[in-house]
Amino acid sequence: MKKQFKTIDEYINTFPEDVQSILERMRQTIRKAAPEAVEAISYQIPTFKLNGRNLAHFAAYKNHIGFYPTSSGIKAFKKELSSYKLSTGSVQFPLDQPVPYDLVKKIVIFRVKENLKEKK
Repeated sequence: MKKQFKTIDEYINTFPEDVQSILERMRQTIRKAAPEAVEAISYQIPTFKLNGRNLAHFAAYKNHIGFYPTSSGIKAFKKELSSYKLSTGSVQFPLDQPVPYDLVKKIVIFRVKENLKEKK
C-alpha cells in the first residue's frame, strides 16, 4: 500500500536531497505568492488551498516536477509554458532543467485573483 501523507514535509522528505530542495523551493514560491493559502495534502500530493478551494498542487516524479494550477492557470499562461509538456491542468518541469520559479509565482498570483473573484 502506498504511504498516506499527512503533511507536505512528510511528502518532501521521501525524496532524494536534490529533489527535496526543488520541492521546498516550489513550496516557498507558492507560499510567497499566496500567503493566505493553507497547506494540505490532496490526491496524496502537496496542495495549497484558498477559501477552501484548491489553488495549486505540485509533485515530484522520476524525471520531472509536476505543477497543477488547474486548467485556467495553464490556459492563461499557455504561451509562457509552451516549451514544457502540458496537459489540461498541469505542466511538467524536467528535473534536468531549471524550474521557472518566477513563472510559477505569476501563475499562482493569477490563481489567487481568480479564487478571490470566485469567492464573491
